[in-house]
Amino acid sequence: MKILVTGGAGYIGSHAVVELAQAGYEPVLIDNYSNSQESVLEGLRAILGYEVRCYDINCANADALRWVLKQESDIAGVIHFAAFKAVGESVQKPLAYFQNNVGSLLTLLKVMPEFGVENLVFSSSCTVYGVPDALPVTEATPTKPASSPYGRTKQMCEEIVHDVSAAPDNKLRTILLRYFNPIGAHESARIGELPLGVPNNLVPFITQTAAGIREKLTINGSDYDTSDGTNVRDYIHVVDLAKAHVVAVQRLLDRKATDTVETFNVGTGHGNSVLEVVQAFEQASGQKLNYSIGPRRPGDVPAIYADATKAAEVLGFKTETSLLDSLASSWKWQQTLADKK
Repeated sequence: MKILVTGGAGYIGSHAVVELAQAGYEPVLIDNYSNSQESVLEGLRAILGYEVRCYDINCANADALRWVLKQESDIAGVIHFAAFKAVGESVQKPLAYFQNNVGSLLTLLKVMPEFGVENLVFSSSCTVYGVPDALPVTEATPTKPASSPYGRTKQMCEEIVHDVSAAPDNKLRTILLRYFNPIGAHESARIGELPLGVPNNLVPFITQTAAGIREKLTINGSDYDTSDGTNVRDYIHVVDLAKAHVVAVQRLLDRKATDTVETFNVGTGHGNSVLEVVQAFEQASGQKLNYSIGPRRPGDVPAIYADATKAAEVLGFKTETSLLDSLASSWKWQQTLADKK
């Protein structure tokens, strides 16, 4: 069965493409490379042994999306990754985030029914919880005001999906996957996180600092109400996260969903502070990291990590990769990038 993957050349999207293909699906990619690189397709070819089809379009362009769906008949479902994703950048460029993240979903929801595509896995985020009153967060944890425009786009997108699904003539079935913090790379080191310019995420900044690309890592804040004063997050290996998408797609295609919209946290169920991640990286890589403490970053919440019980009980999904192994794979990927230069 064909699965359309928007943002398929991106970090999470490319790993999901691998897992989909290895599970017997035929992934068809859309990516305009605004937040990715075309070289990722070479990595996918090396892993899978064949060329995946990737259409260079913006999925917020309805006519372009229609053209792709005309070329690719019998699309069974869509995984919608395509979005801007940097919390800090969203504070600086809120309009771009609303236009891209919300606009692309609106276009997708408009065009999918025209071609009889009824199954959607949506890339959501733990940022929808805002600053939670209690940890860990479950899917029933109330969503509070988001701490960044990025988080608000994900809240809006979830609300749009619910409203569309409540319409009388709706045939859409959606699984919302609320990601926590993906890290790591494929075991082949053929694909991994490939930030354009200065990384917005912690782990690629760590690996680039260890590789000498960055002078030092600045930890954004050490006065949060956490065990060591630094932010706490739930770090999940990207391949584990990708496998969750395969499970979600299969659930939709098997018509096992018990509601028109289902929501699942996808995390490890455990939080680690920034300093703990730094120390774990040093242990996993054998590299001593140059870092200092800086001011807080706008939009960051102090701490958030998942209660992953629902995903385990309903989807049968659990993460498999430890923090140390995840960071070791990130370092292997960084070294591979250096070897290519």
